[in-house]
Amino acid sequence: MHQRTARPVDPASDAAIAASVTPLPIEDVAARLAIPAAAIFRHGPHKAKLSLDFIADLDARLGEDAPGAGQGAAPGTGQGRLILVTAISPTPAGEGKTTTTIGLGDALSRLGAKTAVCLREPSLGPVFGAKGGATGGGRAQIIPMQDINLHFTGDIHAISAAHNLLSALIDNHIYWGNGLDLDARRIAWRRVMDLNDRALRAITVGLGGPANGFPREDGFDITVASEVMAIFCLADSLEDLDARLSRMVVGQTRGRRMVSAAEFGSIGAMVALLRDAFQPNLVQTMEGTPALVHGGPFANIAHGCNSVMATKSALALADYVVTEAGFGADLGAEKFLDIKCRQAGLAPSAAVVVATIRALKMHGGVPVKELAPENVAAVVAGTANLRRHVENLAKFGLPVAVALNRFTTDTAAEVEAVRGALADMGVEVHVCSHWADGGRGAEGLARAVMDLAARGADFRFLYPDEMPLKDKIETVAREIYAAGRVDFSATALSRLREFEAAGFGRLPVCMAKTQYSFSADPSLRNAPSGHALPIRDVRLSAGAGFVVALAGDIMTMPGLPSHPAAEHIFVTPDGFIAGLS
Repeated sequence: MHQRTARPVDPASDAAIAASVTPLPIEDVAARLAIPAAAIFRHGPHKAKLSLDFIADLDARLGEDAPGAGQGAAPGTGQGRLILVTAISPTPAGEGKTTTTIGLGDALSRLGAKTAVCLREPSLGPVFGAKGGATGGGRAQIIPMQDINLHFTGDIHAISAAHNLLSALIDNHIYWGNGLDLDARRIAWRRVMDLNDRALRAITVGLGGPANGFPREDGFDITVASEVMAIFCLADSLEDLDARLSRMVVGQTRGRRMVSAAEFGSIGAMVALLRDAFQPNLVQTMEGTPALVHGGPFANIAHGCNSVMATKSALALADYVVTEAGFGADLGAEKFLDIKCRQAGLAPSAAVVVATIRALKMHGGVPVKELAPENVAAVVAGTANLRRHVENLAKFGLPVAVALNRFTTDTAAEVEAVRGALADMGVEVHVCSHWADGGRGAEGLARAVMDLAARGADFRFLYPDEMPLKDKIETVAREIYAAGRVDFSATALSRLREFEAAGFGRLPVCMAKTQYSFSADPSLRNAPSGHALPIRDVRLSAGAGFVVALAGDIMTMPGLPSHPAAEHIFVTPDGFIAGLS
């Protein structure tokens, strides 16, 4: 084998830690949720998909006419309590939201609660890019972590294939006479791939002569930004998947009529490609807690939540369902609540905001290389970011606990500074050591979450359906981002009016902006206020059921950093994949 594959494996790496435990057979994991072996399709000994027939039988447990199912329900009733884990604005120092979600799930299991964890599937873009793997860390991981971080059960590849099939059919339709009179200048349907590649953001297709079609401008998005991915995660049945895919708007005719995906005869084949992927994936944590890992839309581009199919199934099977929404609460949590919960009739019972002392110091102005020494003043300054996220969740009527993900460099004075900064809000701060200690290190947080969930929530949305689209964007900017104003481009305003005239005015909005700041400027950390939020364009996702507002320079196809994570991944002579942590 090539010399580079003979590198030693770091025994402290997440991959090595995950490999140190023997996973339960997947049938035993299923049994913890009373899922019979006949209801799962095995992908090897430690992965499986849930049968769609079995899921259909679960629907009655939640009640089709009960919006808000899951809120305040008693354990054991078949209507589990939904716990949302979110975080402060992310920094290079790390926050550990996924790790905390897993640790909390294991802690609830240790306390005797029937628990399920619901997570998104990792995209290969971040895995090989700046972020690396996305299966947790330390003693709080889902396994088999190497499989999950790479191809898993092929779901994201199926989504890429379905999306690109429609792309091919659109160009094929134009080649064979363009009977729909589609305007090649107004085709909104781009191509996708599940890797970061900035060189493909803007391309020209159809070059090389008449046999290759008509030249036109095109481009690639990352698969997890595809509307097919969003639909995949919001649909609650194969019939709903079919209907949503049919409603997708792919472009306009030269007379400016919107053209739907259904007009290309593509939907049946797309559903065929997605059928098996649409079944939620069952895996486990390192402590054997069942985990449903399904779907993976980006939170800074799309709505950042795992599938409705997985979440509803878990709520019908477990007493507590712990799920996460991507990036900080201003992005993932807001979209989880205003989009996913609105469409699926879900209502969380409580929320957890994850922070670290290191990240708070960064928000307080400390450079990443100077985070180790004690700096109480910087911690106090950085809690402005934490406080705003907590305040924002309160606007949705959710009770909140704070999980302080512990690092060895944290000092008692710094921890007390965080507690003091939140004392007037009546929010408890729980120091958690699940990275080092697994579920045992999050038992205090788990008890607090059980108490908050038992009290019940007064869940509500940030804005009503009937509010105009422009006002919805301004409401999110003002109430969640603390923006002073929203600057809409002429193109964005024109398209918003066009969407409303076409009957899409009642849709929620999906904000696409940098995850690093409440503003559209990634360098503006902590809790800026009074800034202008620039909306350069808007896109209609008619099938997914939302309107995307593109703020600032956000890209729907990320690029790679100067030293991507791919440079550190290798396979040992015995086949072990290292470097994913």
